[in-house]
Amino acid sequence: MQSHQEYIQKKVNPVLESMVTQVLLERPDDLVPFMIKWLSDQAGLPPTASSAEFEELQKELGFWENRVKDLEARVVDPKDMKPADVDPDEDEEEDDDDDEADMPPPPASYMNKGQRSSVSAEAYGAWNKMEDADAYVAPDYPKTQEQKDRIAKTLESVFLFASLEEKELQVVIGAMVEKTAEVGTQIIREGDDGDVLYVVEEGTCECFKNINGEEKSVKIVHAGDNFGELALLYSCPRAASVFVKEKCILWQLDRETFNHIVKSGSAKKRSKYESFLASVSLLEGMEPYERSKIADALRTEKFKAGDCIVSQGDPGDKFFIVEEGEAIVTKSFVDGQIPQEVMQYKAGDYFGELALLHNEPRAANVFAKTEVKALVLDRRSFKRLLGPLEDILRRNTQKYATG
Repeated sequence: MQSHQEYIQKKVNPVLESMVTQVLLERPDDLVPFMIKWLSDQAGLPPTASSAEFEELQKELGFWENRVKDLEARVVDPKDMKPADVDPDEDEEEDDDDDEADMPPPPASYMNKGQRSSVSAEAYGAWNKMEDADAYVAPDYPKTQEQKDRIAKTLESVFLFASLEEKELQVVIGAMVEKTAEVGTQIIREGDDGDVLYVVEEGTCECFKNINGEEKSVKIVHAGDNFGELALLYSCPRAASVFVKEKCILWQLDRETFNHIVKSGSAKKRSKYESFLASVSLLEGMEPYERSKIADALRTEKFKAGDCIVSQGDPGDKFFIVEEGEAIVTKSFVDGQIPQEVMQYKAGDYFGELALLHNEPRAANVFAKTEVKALVLDRRSFKRLLGPLEDILRRNTQKYATG
């Protein structure tokens, strides 16, 4: 009996406590699949997909293959063109298009995946030209300050808008239109052309896809989520039908503003941060495309000298990379001990990963020694984007034990 108790205390309890902590932090709707995935991640097992998910992926793949064939059928072979039909500037335009050929392709299944890692993937060519973003003037619909504050609060949790600077965010807020929808209202019809996206402020919507002639529910969209952006990003038909499940307050954004402001903002941000991320020791071994995904997900936070960035013992939900400035790390090794300085951070250093890797409280305090500008990944982005680096991060956590 005593051996059983020791086994539970030493082996079982630590795992269960970490898992319960993660469950309470993320509060998943589907608890059992979440716990299974969490245990698989901890054990380092490869991700698995259910047969239903695999079938959905196969169907989505078939849809895109058929669409590619349809587009190829419409393309005229240059060899079949008459001399007068050839555009003398065509080669130059094709060269320009090559610059965007390395953009990431659309996801295999929009409805079965979470938020995408990039909002700068739409291709532009002769059929889909984009004006100079600086010359574009977005619509500005009258709003009360209360409405603007509500939109700003809603967009805080929307990944698509994470890359926007404050000025760009205000342009997007001005261009949004408030829509109220009652239960049962159809917002989007599968297969239709799309020129707007929606952000949910209140209520829920349900997404349906026609699978083998039957309408099947594939996703529930909650407050803080967005939908409809796939058609804007990739100039493709609506991927699903969306109905109001609970009365909704939605904010609608038009295609032109999305492309000129949101997409352009993401591209500028990516360009700005890619070279810096390449200089971070943790990320230097990553492929450029992998670093670009991280650049898309980063948020910027600023701290004044003396500010506490993280506190020992607090729950952790962010990972930090110091872009500018210096920070001091202090730690209490026993309860009641005055915190001791154990190390310092400078530009290119990172911290905060320990709490996210082990689902434990913060292991130390971090204070801004000077004004600090930090690049921040939230828990969800950290788990999704830094998975391949987990072994490196775990090895490096020994630095916190010194002092």
